[in-house]
Amino acid sequence: MEEGTVRASGYRWVMLVVFMLAIGVNQLLWISFAPITGDAAAFYGVSDLAIGLLSLVFMAVFIVVSIPASWVIDTVGIRMGVGIGAVLTGVFGLLRGVFAADYTWVLISQIGIAIGQPFVLNAIAKLAGRWFPLRERATAAGLASLAIYGGIFAGLAITPMLVLRMSLPTALLAYGILAVAVAVLFLALAKERPSSPVGPEERSLVLDGLKSVFRNRGFLQLLLLFFIGLGVFNAVTTWIEDIVRPRGFSIEQAGLIGGLMVIGGIVGALVIPPLSDRTKKRVPFILLALAGAIPGLIGITFATSYALMLASAFVLGAFLLASGPLGFQYGAEITYPAPEGTSNGLLLLAGQISGIVFIVGMDLFKSPTTGSMTWPLLALAALMAGALLLATRLKESKILGG
Repeated sequence: MEEGTVRASGYRWVMLVVFMLAIGVNQLLWISFAPITGDAAAFYGVSDLAIGLLSLVFMAVFIVVSIPASWVIDTVGIRMGVGIGAVLTGVFGLLRGVFAADYTWVLISQIGIAIGQPFVLNAIAKLAGRWFPLRERATAAGLASLAIYGGIFAGLAITPMLVLRMSLPTALLAYGILAVAVAVLFLALAKERPSSPVGPEERSLVLDGLKSVFRNRGFLQLLLLFFIGLGVFNAVTTWIEDIVRPRGFSIEQAGLIGGLMVIGGIVGALVIPPLSDRTKKRVPFILLALAGAIPGLIGITFATSYALMLASAFVLGAFLLASGPLGFQYGAEITYPAPEGTSNGLLLLAGQISGIVFIVGMDLFKSPTTGSMTWPLLALAALMAGALLLATRLKESKILGG
């Protein structure tokens, strides 16, 4: 079927919305401790690193579960795969709220929610490829990525306000009830595929796909870009309060700084992927995203005024986070006919591995006297510069006719 004659199902937008809700609530539960690290450590009587572990465990679990989750998504289907993730998020999110006063139960619950994460996130390219015509796929991936950013924004910006105005256990319980509601909504409305295909769906088997992607030089380069870029994002968001605390910023300010970074990502994801679809180019926009993120990260490293910190966070998010959906779609295109869930999951897996390394490294190498993370942040900026140089070697997607 020719691309121009494809008649896409209107239900694709319902699928995208319920999928975005499942993503958003999972990310909300992941990041909810990051902006309140100090207060949560005092509440539970543990160290800052123990609170960081509540976020870091998501990355560790992702390493183990990502490939099995991709296998489920690619062989059993989107509804079952994402449904598993949504149910795990709902059940363990509610348990986390019910037993919110006990750190051990909170950690166990975080592990349960973390198991659900790859079942949700690894389906982004799969859903875009199955439900949307080629001309809309980067846009669909961008909107799905908006849900990641929206959930993170809510966790960063709203959690400190809820904790200060109510209590930590009450906030966690409210999040758990929300997660259950989203799981029920997804199971009620999600469908496996449209009544008419929007394009060719012939894909190789998952194990064959794994073999082929590791022989693809362009994908290996993209994998390294995600290792650096997603690792930087995971590390900065996890330690946002520790980054700004030595400069005198409060937990509410830390939450808003992190939140504005995500708002920037939402703006970038609304603008850059659709431009990529319109121009039928991926690589120039990946280069733009990486180049624009570096000044924002340098600003986060050195800014002492609240206004400059907010501006830097916005710039970092607008460019760095916009590269995510572009990378997912580009990876699916250059590895065709490997399953989308496989390429999507491997890219996310790279970022989870680096996230663990960067998070632990930032804590180890922060100033022992002031707690400043200036030197670790400079190291991350240097890695981003290296990623930009590597991205200049990427070749355009042949599927787009580049």
